[in-house]
Amino acid sequence: MTAVVVQGPVPQPPGQEVSVSGQLEGWDAVLLVLGVSCLLVVLLWPLIRAFARRLEQGGAGGEVLVELETLRERVRELESMPPRMAELEERLDFAERLLAQAREPDRLSK
Repeated sequence: MTAVVVQGPVPQPPGQEVSVSGQLEGWDAVLLVLGVSCLLVVLLWPLIRAFARRLEQGGAGGEVLVELETLRERVRELESMPPRMAELEERLDFAERLLAQAREPDRLSK
């Protein structure tokens, strides 16, 4: 038969007490606050710079809207081009036929 020996908690040596209250005291709290602050600054710095640039430019949103409206106007103009191109092609064909008819009598007389 085997005997099982159960040992209780091992006591800490004198002078090395462990705090289990979960509260930070003294320099631990200061270091934690500084560490978290530095981490936030590093992570948020690009957003802060972008916001500052936006404030310096006075909100570039108006320029973007003007450019967008200009582009929309150009698209409307380009969309109206195919009917005009078809009309010009018809006129060119007609002019070519007229010129070809005018030269045929000259060819026959030679």
